[in-house]
Amino acid sequence: MEQTFGNNYDHRATAHFFKRWWRVLTIVAVAAAVVSLVVSLLIKPLYKSSAVIFPTNSNRLSKAIMDYHYSLDFMDYGIERDCEYAIQILTSKRMERAVCEHFNLMEHYGIPANGSHPQFKLAKQYKSNITVRRTDFLGVEIGVLDQDRQWAADIANYMASMYDTLCHEIHADRAASAAEVMNGVVDAMEKEIDSLSSTAGNSTWKKTLIDDKCEQLADLQTRAMQTNVDKGLEVSYKYLVDSATPSDKKAYPKRLLIVIGGTLGAVVVCIFGLLVFAKKEEE
Repeated sequence: MEQTFGNNYDHRATAHFFKRWWRVLTIVAVAAAVVSLVVSLLIKPLYKSSAVIFPTNSNRLSKAIMDYHYSLDFMDYGIERDCEYAIQILTSKRMERAVCEHFNLMEHYGIPANGSHPQFKLAKQYKSNITVRRTDFLGVEIGVLDQDRQWAADIANYMASMYDTLCHEIHADRAASAAEVMNGVVDAMEKEIDSLSSTAGNSTWKKTLIDDKCEQLADLQTRAMQTNVDKGLEVSYKYLVDSATPSDKKAYPKRLLIVIGGTLGAVVVCIFGLLVFAKKEEE
């Protein structure tokens, strides 16, 4: 089959090629379409459910309530930093373990516990089915794919609820450590003031020093009170914009795309094969 390239390309060669092999290409296209359709029908459909949350401001709630000098409003939506914090928590291993244990996903996904690398397979399936992404307006979308539409919705809603639990654990742990330090500092300051007050003499220098220490103590007691409040405070760290509901339409597979892709792929491979055959035939 004579072919030329560039501006002198002979389109008659292409026309001759398809005129010669159109029956073969048609048979391949029809067969590929049928096979692709059968394969797409054998794939179990997956349903997607999504929950959308807005992370709240991560600043200390106790400080916003108790300190009138504090200018930030804890009722505000979170900023970009809070959105990134939320994504990190929602994609953390702690969240993954909590979801897998609560829903027994190893059994649900059909992964044998005594098989090879069950935890690796579970994590791979989890990451394939569960996604967390930032929306255009600093919200966070939790998307879950599952063969059971109700499970998809339940997992997404559970993750949104579990987000508050993990946030509280993190904040409470930090607040407990800070409270222990602050309470120790307050006790030390009180002892120091008592010691100064009990010493002999009543000089102006001593009175000024005690007044300064009392002022520092009042500030420390306020901060310690805020820390103790934070330690036991259980609040929501998110606004739930949209809770997940069971979907009535499958998200995967897209059968039309599978059929078109499979058919085109088979035809392209067939064309290359026929070109090679025609080349060898000419030689």
